[in-house]
Amino acid sequence: MDNKITIIEGPTPNFDSVETDFIMGINGWTAGLSEGPYLYDTARTTLRTFNGPALLERCHKAWAHKATMFLEYRDPIGMKKEVPIVAARTVDAEDGDLLILWVRKEPEEDEEADFNIDFDDMDDDW
Repeated sequence: MDNKITIIEGPTPNFDSVETDFIMGINGWTAGLSEGPYLYDTARTTLRTFNGPALLERCHKAWAHKATMFLEYRDPIGMKKEVPIVAARTVDAEDGDLLILWVRKEPEEDEEADFNIDFDDMDDDW
């Protein structure tokens, strides 16, 4: 079974987080995509394609057979990466079909997290 959508040319896709929204910190139906025994981040990406409905049909066939569908791409330094696709939609546009994919990504640590500790507040008695 062909269970991969491969980006052959073009830049690394942008993955936009869909985890937060205005209502209770979750984004409606996408909250169900992150349920499971492991922690994942759900992200959305939009890709141009020549035949969006055919790619969408491949996703539906894989899911009907209880298989995982993957998006394969190259990261900014050229290494092959793949992420599981959890939902897909196609949209007709003037320039061709757009394929909107929701994928599961491993949680990324926040590199800009603020871990500053104010040592002036600590007791010197110990």
